[in-house]
Amino acid sequence: MVLLKNVKNFTKHYDIIVIGAGAGLGKLGRPATEYGYSVALCENDKLGGTCLNRGCIPSKMLIHPADVVQTIESAHRFEVDVKKKETSGDLDYDIRFSELVARVSKTIDDESDSILPNVEKNQKLDWFVGQTARFIGERTLQVGSPDDNVVITADRVFVAAGARAVDLSDQIEGLASTPYMTYREALRNQQRFKRLICIGAGYIATELCHFFSSTGTHTTLFVRSKFLKYEDEEVQKEFERVFVKRKNIEVKQGMKPIRVRYENNEFILTYLNPHLDTAQEQEIRADALLVAAGVKPNTDILQCEKAGIKLTKDGFVEVDKYLRSVSAPNVWALGDIAGNYLFRHNANFESEYLMETVISKMSEPYPIDHTGMPHAVFANPQIAGVGLTEQECREKGLNFVSVKNNYSASAMGMALLSDEGFVKLIVERGTRRILGCHIIGHEASTLVHQVGVLFRIEGGAKLDDLLNCIYIHPALNEIVRNAARKAKQALLNAGDTIPPSLYFK
Repeated sequence: MVLLKNVKNFTKHYDIIVIGAGAGLGKLGRPATEYGYSVALCENDKLGGTCLNRGCIPSKMLIHPADVVQTIESAHRFEVDVKKKETSGDLDYDIRFSELVARVSKTIDDESDSILPNVEKNQKLDWFVGQTARFIGERTLQVGSPDDNVVITADRVFVAAGARAVDLSDQIEGLASTPYMTYREALRNQQRFKRLICIGAGYIATELCHFFSSTGTHTTLFVRSKFLKYEDEEVQKEFERVFVKRKNIEVKQGMKPIRVRYENNEFILTYLNPHLDTAQEQEIRADALLVAAGVKPNTDILQCEKAGIKLTKDGFVEVDKYLRSVSAPNVWALGDIAGNYLFRHNANFESEYLMETVISKMSEPYPIDHTGMPHAVFANPQIAGVGLTEQECREKGLNFVSVKNNYSASAMGMALLSDEGFVKLIVERGTRRILGCHIIGHEASTLVHQVGVLFRIEGGAKLDDLLNCIYIHPALNEIVRNAARKAKQALLNAGDTIPPSLYFK
């Protein structure tokens, strides 16, 4: 790899330009050079992308200690006694907060830094370091400032520049002049706060609030309408029921933040409380403010319109079923910036597809198929899902049965003393096709794959396949089997017929 840092007066044409060094580097840029292509990589931050440096990996490294704390807090339920502090009555354990965050940050930095030695011997890959790339024409980018006079062009451009935190400064007066945090700062913060305000109720907000509340910070969430609005409705309700009862969690639902100021190392947030008849404006104070109200694509930074790249109404690159820009020839987009699914595993999946069909040309182009794309929320309780939600099935007018099986209705659930969580299956009548699976509870992100893998096999996910599996007893995955048995019975109760081979499963 040739590192081009603070370069000036430079012009070069490449076979391929890749914008973004997450999946764009490991799954596209570097492999493309193995096919003889000259590749320019544009990345103004660290190698590894959002997931490694400021997203899913550091957050999970912080969340696991939070889960450990939750285990300690519930130890008494298993006849394991933990001493209490005489003064407060709280359990007597210490969280070395700054050391925890420092360890995670160092591990992430070391991992990111380790990428460079693995690629620096690759002479067909040029990395433009620490400078923002912007389109100035069709497949033409300016790197750095106009005064640097660095212009690169390519036969093909792959846009994998990701997304960033939504800015609410146009909605909350005074926000821009305060030292508030987004997920970027929160994942590196080594200060243990007494009080934190979080604006947001999606997966980023709930995961980070799980971490902060578990490690001793009184955490107040401002929830516009409901938690995790894209989840199945029954999962939403179960999550809210459990989460709002958590220690150090306070929820202000339907209340709207309107102003904030920062005085004497304290945030003072003014919000509207629609539940009051008079004096609707109220204030809350905290040591920290986290804005986690979603993400927006980085297309505005790239100035995509100057390359003729059409965007969706939400600012994502509009792509066709082959991930090609619908308006700019020989431009593809993948990952968060394309807006199909904002998960790293989706970015990996899409980059592998492009390697197969565009760069290596090992296969003729075929429409990308996102069927069976799973997702997970690593809060506590954990959530995972694949396929359609029940509300989506209703909107599509599908004829289906829906069943739930509680964690407590299984041997391992009994061992875990599970009094929360369930597996939900949605199965189409007549075909026994699994339309969706949604799980809330212990290790949901692992359990969902037992169903998710069926979506990828020829013929699609069938209830028959779940019923015909042999399940380890007494493993947690029996919860999935029990849900499948309930779905079978629901089909029979609805008047469907099933093969004799499934009757006794």
